[in-house]
Amino acid sequence: MKLIPPSEEYQYSYLNYIEELGDEERYPFPMDFDYSNFKQMLGKISDFAAGVNLPPGYVQSSTLWLVDSGELIGVTNIRHRLNKEIEHCGGHIGLGIRPSYRSKGYGNKLMALSIAQLEDWGVNTIHIHCYKNNTASSKAIISNGGVLDSELPIANNIVQRYLVVRS
Repeated sequence: MKLIPPSEEYQYSYLNYIEELGDEERYPFPMDFDYSNFKQMLGKISDFAAGVNLPPGYVQSSTLWLVDSGELIGVTNIRHRLNKEIEHCGGHIGLGIRPSYRSKGYGNKLMALSIAQLEDWGVNTIHIHCYKNNTASSKAIISNGGVLDSELPIANNIVQRYLVVRS
């Protein structure tokens, strides 16, 4: 199992992942990018990682894929820094696990790898947010050192805001 930058090598697995998601909301946000031109989608992901051609309100972020035995298992999007809006509601890490791989510990592993990447970039206070009813995400955050900082009502939902603080 490894964390890699998105690549054409995993196009078939990516398309199967999208199909498996069906009508489910896609996480993280780059999973919503138009993939009809796969190479162009990879270019857009690369632009976000380089911090170029970003829409207003967005910050530089890297999308990485968790792969094992030739299959795309999960996706993480890691923001290099936060602006005030994203610090308030959004956080550093957004991730998702392919439905057929859920409840097998992959989300916890992907969270740990995402936190480690931020630490490598020198980020010592990591904001991670999830909906209160998303118990799988909150368990992964807590098991990786997350401490509940606050809760925020957003559009008929409660967002839990966790902090992971490293020295």
